[in-house]
Amino acid sequence: MNANSDPVFKQYAEMDFADAKPVKDVPALTALQAKTGGKSRITIRVDNATLAVFKARAEMTGGNYQTLMNEALQQFAAGRTLADVVRETIRQELHHA
Repeated sequence: MNANSDPVFKQYAEMDFADAKPVKDVPALTALQAKTGGKSRITIRVDNATLAVFKARAEMTGGNYQTLMNEALQQFAAGRTLADVVRETIRQELHHA
């Protein structure tokens, strides 16, 4: 994303964040983020081909590849297979037709 395409870029463009602290260094913000964030920052190694697939799909849908990867991991954790997802999609499409 280009900084200029961010809708709130202009609002903060002139502000000086030189003395800003990371969230992890402000206990109240760390607690708030843990309470409301529901996500953890991790480092993971992924095959280049796998990453390319997620990035391509995200670009096609206008989404974010990290969100798509998170959704795929959620489905795996829930025990859903690709076949389950396909069946559910077909049922939904038949129901709407």
